Amino acid sequence: MTSPMTSRIWIVDDDRSVRFVLTQALREAGFAVQSFDGAQAALAALAEERPPALVFTDIRMPGMDGLGFLDALKTRDPDLPVIVMSAWTDIASTAGAFRGGAHEFLSKPFDLDEAVALARRALPTAAPQAADAQPAPATAEATAAPHALLGDAPAMRELFRAIGRLAQAPLSVLITGETGTGKEGVARALHRESPRAGKPFIALNTAAIPAELLESELFGHEAGAFTGATRRHVGRFEQADGGTLFLDEIGDMPAPLQTRLLRVLAEGEFFRVGGRELIRVDVRVLAATHQDLAALAAAGRFRADLLHRLDVVRLRLPPLRERRGDVGVLAAHFLAQAAARFQTPPKKLLTDALRLLEAHAWPGNVRELENVCWRLAALAPGQAIRAADVRAHVPVDTPAANGGDGWAAPLTAWARAALADGRGDVHARAKQHFEEALLAAALEHSGGHRQRAAAALGLGRNTLTRKLGRKHRGKAG
Repeated sequence: MTSPMTSRIWIVDDDRSVRFVLTQALREAGFAVQSFDGAQAALAALAEERPPALVFTDIRMPGMDGLGFLDALKTRDPDLPVIVMSAWTDIASTAGAFRGGAHEFLSKPFDLDEAVALARRALPTAAPQAADAQPAPATAEATAAPHALLGDAPAMRELFRAIGRLAQAPLSVLITGETGTGKEGVARALHRESPRAGKPFIALNTAAIPAELLESELFGHEAGAFTGATRRHVGRFEQADGGTLFLDEIGDMPAPLQTRLLRVLAEGEFFRVGGRELIRVDVRVLAATHQDLAALAAAGRFRADLLHRLDVVRLRLPPLRERRGDVGVLAAHFLAQAAARFQTPPKKLLTDALRLLEAHAWPGNVRELENVCWRLAALAPGQAIRAADVRAHVPVDTPAANGGDGWAAPLTAWARAALADGRGDVHARAKQHFEEALLAAALEHSGGHRQRAAAALGLGRNTLTRKLGRKHRGKAG
C-alpha cells in the first residue's frame, strides 16, 4: 500500500487557526500538507505544480468562494477528491457542494481525529477504515431552511448532508418520523435542491382523502367516469409530470390503490379512472409515514413489493424530544414569524422559560412547538416571555412542570417491574442505561466533540472514551 507521506493534501481556508490545527493534525498522521489563505492562491500554485491528492476547502472565503473553487478544480481534474468545509451546514450549502462534485462535506467545528480519518477514506490509496467511522459534526444555519429543518443536533446535521446528496439522485425516498416532525419539509428540500426544481412539487396526504376519491385524486378521471364526474380531472401524477410527487401518510393507502401505485412506479404509466388513453409520466415519488411499514407488510396491510419500491433510501426525522437543544432556535424562528404577521417586535424567551420548553416532551413535535410559540406571541404580556407564561401554555403533566425530575417516576416503575420479574441484575442494568443516556445527551450537546462532552459531564476524555468503548462492546456482544 502507498504510504500516506506520498499523498499531498492542500488546505484552503481564510481562517488561519483552522489552517494551522488541520495542517498539524494531518502532518502528524504522516501526510504532506500545504495550506493557502484563499482560492486564488491555490489556483496560482496549481498552475505551477502537480495537483495534490486531496483538497480541503472552506466555502465562505473572500474573493472566490469554496464552491467556485470546487468548480475550478473539477474543471481541471474531475477525479480530484475535494472535501468542502463550512460552519454553515444548511441544505443549500451541502447540496451545492455535492452538486459540484464534492467528495464529502465537513462541518465546523470538527474533531481533528475525524478529519484525519476522513482524509484517509478520501484518498484512493488509503487503507480501508472502520465501518463505524462517522463524518464530523456540523452547525446548521437557522435561516436557510424550512422551520422543521432548523437545528444543530447531530441527527439533523446528518439529515442535511443526506438531503444534499440525495437531491441529485433520481431515487425514491421514504421519509419516516412521528407526526409533526416536518416530513413534508424534507420532501420540499429534496425537490428544491434537485434537477427537478423548476418543475412542479405536488403533495397529497393520502390519509386526508376519502378512499373512494383517492384514486381519482392520484390518477384523474374522465367525464362520466362516475356520478358527479361532469368533466375531465387531471390527477396528481399528471400535475407532477417532470417534477416530484410527495405522498404523505402512505401507510393509510387502501390496498387496491397500492397495486395501482406499484404499476406506476414500475412502468411510469397509468389510465385515468374511466379512461382508455395510456398516460405516461416522469415523476419522482417521495413518500412519508409515521407508521412501521414493515410491520404493516408483515400483517398483510401493506404490499411488501410496494414498500421495496418506495424504500430505496430512508430518511428519519427525529422527534423533538431527541433534539431538545434545537428548541431555542426553532422557538426564536416561530416567534419571529408571529411578530412579522402581527407587525410587532419579536418577543424574546428568558432563560428560565426556554429551559421549561426544552424540558417538555413535545408529543406533537415541531408542530406543537410552533402552536405554543404563536400563542405566546399573541398572549404573553410584555416583550420578555417568562417561565410563568410558558406554564400557562404547556401541559402541566410534563417533566418541566415537575421540577425537571420527570425521569424518576418512569425509572421507579421500571425498577418495580424488573424486581417483580425476579431479575438479579437490576442495579447493573439501570446503571448501564443511565450512563448511556448521559453520554448520548452530552455528545448531542457538544455536537459530537468528545472532549467538550467529557468536560460537560465532569469526566476526563479518557474516561468518556473508555465508557463509550464499553458501550459499543456491550452492543456487539
